[in-house]
Amino acid sequence: MPRGGRKIDRDDPERRCIVSGESGVVDEMIRFVLSPDGVVTPDLAEKLPGRGIWVTSTRAALETAISKRLFSRAAKAQAIVPDGMADLVAERLALRAIDAVAMTRKAGLAVTGFEKVKARLKKGPVGALIGARDGSEQGQAKLRPMAGEADLIHCFDSAELGLAFGRDFVIHAALDRGGATWRVLREAKRLSGFRPCAATHKEVDPDMIG
Repeated sequence: MPRGGRKIDRDDPERRCIVSGESGVVDEMIRFVLSPDGVVTPDLAEKLPGRGIWVTSTRAALETAISKRLFSRAAKAQAIVPDGMADLVAERLALRAIDAVAMTRKAGLAVTGFEKVKARLKKGPVGALIGARDGSEQGQAKLRPMAGEADLIHCFDSAELGLAFGRDFVIHAALDRGGATWRVLREAKRLSGFRPCAATHKEVDPDMIG
């Protein structure tokens, strides 16, 4: 999961979470709208028409909003929440995050593979260090001290990272700073509220899988 990252600008828009009642930056929240039929619809790209209903980007917050019927209260109208909404949001967040990682590859901001990542870290600061959550903790432990103050992301598994980079599996990646990397940080932050992000110590050799 991300650590540190881009400093929040005071002009960044804030929205109020219907669960906590507290305001927060939109980078850490999820927007929902009601369809014309009154169905609660996640708007992860924040482009759908209608009055936005905001929830902090965690499974616990969303499940609380659903169980306490807070969407209806916020909309002041009957709100229909489809079954499996939390799983749907988690799935869509993962797809957006993987797509964001793929964009860093296309932008020339990413390197993968233990040795290539190690060499990149030796050259200087990076925007983010990614380690697959099912990768070897031993390999990740060697790279983390070299990353300095860079964000650490552990919310993808090796197959998801492989999909982003056009390979079967990817365990380690380093992302240079840039607009595409900021998007990865944002999407990974939101995704981390919906899935465990710690490494699971699966037996994977970090030196053999890129």
